Amino acid sequence: MAATRNVMRAVRVLEFGGPEVLKLQSDVLIPDPKENQVLIKVHACGVNPVETYIRSGNYARKPALPYTPGSDVAGVVEGIGEHVTAFKKGDRVFAIATISGGYADYAVAAANKVFPLSDKLDFRQGAAIGIPYFTAYRALFQKGCAKAGESVLVHGASGGVGVAACQIARACGLKVLGTAGTEEGVNMVLRNGAHQAFNHREVNYIDKIKEYTGMGGVDIIIEMLSNINLATDLQLLNYGGRVMVVGCRGPIEINPRDTMSKESSITGVSLFLATEEEKHECATALLDGIEAGWLKPVVGSEYPLEKVVKAHEDIIHGGGARGKMVLLP
Repeated sequence: MAATRNVMRAVRVLEFGGPEVLKLQSDVLIPDPKENQVLIKVHACGVNPVETYIRSGNYARKPALPYTPGSDVAGVVEGIGEHVTAFKKGDRVFAIATISGGYADYAVAAANKVFPLSDKLDFRQGAAIGIPYFTAYRALFQKGCAKAGESVLVHGASGGVGVAACQIARACGLKVLGTAGTEEGVNMVLRNGAHQAFNHREVNYIDKIKEYTGMGGVDIIIEMLSNINLATDLQLLNYGGRVMVVGCRGPIEINPRDTMSKESSITGVSLFLATEEEKHECATALLDGIEAGWLKPVVGSEYPLEKVVKAHEDIIHGGGARGKMVLLP
């Protein structure tokens, strides 16, 4: 048995392609934490849509093959490298990025990407913080310049980023509208900070939003599916309104004149381009939110590592998001 202790299970991608290229291997070496690194025993790992885009090979970022996907892990510190003083073995932590990949029994992360996990949250919730909450904060404030008293429409509010955006915006004094694709999703959006929610599968839901907002429109739209909604979003904006493109799965035709009539703007959001200073700002705000009690990740579908292929299929083709999808090693 002693000979097997230095190996673990990990999902490996040997070639880019569909979900079927995700291969669970049981003989992967447990990584050693080097200088300023932390080894985490993974109890949960978030699954994000961007990981399916990277896996397909059609994304701007292409990791060297083979690789293990996954950045948002939560678990317990198993070991630390040199010069790590903030953590010790046994600490509960979550990470917003990993070096070795999070779809595994163990993951190595840079110490400055690891944070203490409050006792207020379980490991599944800890794995739902990283990309969703940092992206939502970046979209709202670092790129969207949101201010208290403004209105925001979270278009696709029942998934990981959507729930995060609703909670953050509500806590910071914005008027929050959200959409979801099921009645269950609509209710969840309302429970997580939205003042009003709409079912985006209803034919006339855009008219309902216009009726609710009146002549003004909304100041900010956090858009999860811009290839479907962007042209309509421009019709919903207030003067000087801005659309934050968080998610996109293809091209769309828009009329640029729609931006001229209200001097509105469309801004892409990529967490990967955030500076260390910007990430630190995100972390400071979100850790405060955990302590204050308003940051409460909602966990949706849970999958064992053996079902990772199904997880990647469902996060793209599922019938309506309801919280954050997680893998449980």
